[in-house]
Amino acid sequence: MQNTSVMKLLGDGRIGGKAAGLSRISSMIGTLQGNEEPALHIYVPAFTVITTEFFDDFVERNDLGKYADTSLPDERIALAFQKGEVSPRLAGDLWGFVSEAHEPIAVRSSSLLEDALSSPLAGIYQTKMIPNNQPSDEMRFRKLMEAVKFVWSSTYFEAAREFHRGLGRSVSGESMAVMLQDIVGKLYNDRFYPVISGVGKSYNYYAFGRSKPDNGVISLALGLGKSIVDGSACWSYNPTLPAVPPPFGSIRELMNSTQTRFWAVNMGRQLDYDPIKETEYMISCGMEESDYDDTLRFTASTYDPASDRLVHGTSREGPRVLDFAPVLQDGLLPFNQAVLDLLHGCAEQTGSPVEIEFAMTGPTYECDAAIGLVQVREMAGIEGEVQVESASLSEKKALARSAGSLGNGVIDLDHVVYLKPAEFSASRTREIAIEIAKVNRELAASGIKYLLIGFGRWGSTDPWLGVPITWGHISGARAILEVSGEKMRVELSQGSHFFHNLSSFGIPYISVNEPLDGPVDWEWLESQIDSPIETRHVRCVKIPNGLSVQIDGRTGYGAVLI
Repeated sequence: MQNTSVMKLLGDGRIGGKAAGLSRISSMIGTLQGNEEPALHIYVPAFTVITTEFFDDFVERNDLGKYADTSLPDERIALAFQKGEVSPRLAGDLWGFVSEAHEPIAVRSSSLLEDALSSPLAGIYQTKMIPNNQPSDEMRFRKLMEAVKFVWSSTYFEAAREFHRGLGRSVSGESMAVMLQDIVGKLYNDRFYPVISGVGKSYNYYAFGRSKPDNGVISLALGLGKSIVDGSACWSYNPTLPAVPPPFGSIRELMNSTQTRFWAVNMGRQLDYDPIKETEYMISCGMEESDYDDTLRFTASTYDPASDRLVHGTSREGPRVLDFAPVLQDGLLPFNQAVLDLLHGCAEQTGSPVEIEFAMTGPTYECDAAIGLVQVREMAGIEGEVQVESASLSEKKALARSAGSLGNGVIDLDHVVYLKPAEFSASRTREIAIEIAKVNRELAASGIKYLLIGFGRWGSTDPWLGVPITWGHISGARAILEVSGEKMRVELSQGSHFFHNLSSFGIPYISVNEPLDGPVDWEWLESQIDSPIETRHVRCVKIPNGLSVQIDGRTGYGAVLI
C-alpha cells in the first residue's frame, strides 16, 4: 500500500498544529517501509484541511466572537454556531469534497495553538466522526457542515475558556482550522471501526517493572481511539518487552481492569439527531459484537475457568479478555515492531520524544493489514532534568510517597485542594468535578497555585475510574496526586491527552498505590485549620509552613514533604 497522505487545502489561511504535524511526518513514512513489500503497511490517512480563514470569516460573518468570553453552557454556544452561515466559497468547496469522498470521515480540530509545545491544547477541542453514507450528496453535505460547525464551536467551549483563563489570556485570540480525515477501519455489519487503536509515547514517565523511561509506552484498545484518549480502561505495555503484561495481581484483577466495551461509527440507522453531540454517530458496543465480527482473534484471550488461566485467541468458548496476546505475544502480525519503527521514525524526524495516535485494520481476503498514523505531537519536559536524591526523600516526614511519579525537580506550595475521604464515592464523581471547577475558579481569581489530591484517574471520562474533569477545570494545580486505595482501586493512569498537557507544562504528577507505596496521611490533612474554601466533597487548606513536592525523574520516586 502506498502512502496516500497528500494534504489538500481548502482556503489560503493557516493549517493549525495538528495538520502541520501530520504533514511534516507523512513524507517520512515511506522510508520506514524500505524497498521490500512489508507484512504490515504503515501510512497516513488522506486528509483535507479547512484553513483558519474560514473560521475567522464565519465568526465575523455571524457575530460569534461575543461567545469567546461568555459563561453560557456549551450547548448554547454550539447551537449558535449551527445557526451561522458559511461563506459561499467554503460551501462550494465542501460540496466538491462530498461529491468525491464516500468513506467515514473524522472531523478534527487543528487550532493554531493545538499540539504546540509552548501552548499544548491536546484534547481540549472536539472531534466528530461521521458515517458519510447518507443516500444523497445533499444530505452528506449537510451532515458534514454540521460537524465542521460543531468542531468550530468547541473553540469557545468551557474547557477551552478555562484552559486559556488558566494561562492568563482569552480564548478570543484562538483560531481554528479543521481536518477532514479518512477514519482508519473497516465495515463490520453496521459498525465501522479499526481492530486496534493505540497511543504510543517514545518516553514514559510511568515506567514499571523492568521498564525504563526511554523504552516508551504503548496503550491499545479495540475500536476507535476514544477509549484511550478519554482515559477509559485499555492495555498499556512496554514496546521493548511486549510479552510482559502490566503488573496485575491476579487473573481476576486483570479481567476486571481491561476493556469491556468499544466505540465504533454507526453506519446503520441513526439513533438520534443531535448535531451538537460529539458521539451523535458513534455507538458503544460490547464484546459480543466484536466476537461476532471476528475482530477479537487479533486482540483477545479466552479465560479457562478449569485451569484459571488465559488461553490466547478465541478458538474456544469462554469470557474474552482484551490483552492483545495474539499480536503482542504470538506474533500473529508484526504489529509491535511496526509501531516501534513508527515511534522511532517520528522521534527522529521531529528531533524530540513524541506521542503518536494510530489505528490498525486487520487483514481480509481483499487487502493486507495496515497501520494508519492519525496524529503526532512532540513531548516536552524530558531534557534538563533536575536530580533529586531518593534517599533524602525517604528520610523526611511525608504526606505521601510514590514509586511512580511523573516529572522531575522540586516545587514548593502552600495550598492543597483534596477530596474528602469520608464523602468520596465513585457514584458522585460528576458532582465532584463541578465542585473542583468552582474551587479552581476561586483560587485562580486570587492567583493561588495548589497541590490537587484525589482518588482514581484524574481526567478520565469514565466516572467509575476517577473524577471526569477537563484540563481547564484544574488550571491552577501546580502539582497533582492520584490515589489508588480503599476508596477507589484502579490501575493508575498510563496516558492520554490529559498527560500530554501535563508533561508539556511540567506539572509533577504523583501516583500513589496505597497498598504498595503506603497510605496518604489523611489525618494530617484533616487537622489543618485554615480552610479558605470548602464544599461537600472538596476541601482547600492553607499550609502554614508550606510543603514541598519532590520527584526524582531518574527513578520515578516522589514524595510530598511536610
